[in-house]
Amino acid sequence: QVQLVESGGGLVQAGGSLGLSCAASGRTFSSYAMGWFRQAPGKERVFVATINWSGAGTYYADSVKGRFTIARDNAKNTLYLQMNGLKPEDTAVYYCAAGRGPGYSDSDSRYDYWGQGTQVTVSS
Repeated sequence: QVQLVESGGGLVQAGGSLGLSCAASGRTFSSYAMGWFRQAPGKERVFVATINWSGAGTYYADSVKGRFTIARDNAKNTLYLQMNGLKPEDTAVYYCAAGRGPGYSDSDSRYDYWGQGTQVTVSS
């Protein structure tokens, strides 16, 4: 069982930056692939970024490539998402997720555990 708690959301102006964190419980964090997803009001949840167990492999949605960076610190059981150049269309609830196994994935069906989400609002 893994429990995930996101933090770091908030309100920011377009062009600004925010850093999200996801703290994971348990001793096996390093054995999980991790991902960030987001859900805007009235829309389905979509993939944002994913990272493999070691942190050496990452993959991004085209909409955030070059602006967002996913990282992890296995010693601290923490996942990060640094968001730069934020746009109003980035407004959403952001969720972190953990999936058993080392390889990353952009499919939400790959993930077994989800956090409660943190709101990110970008004003124009």
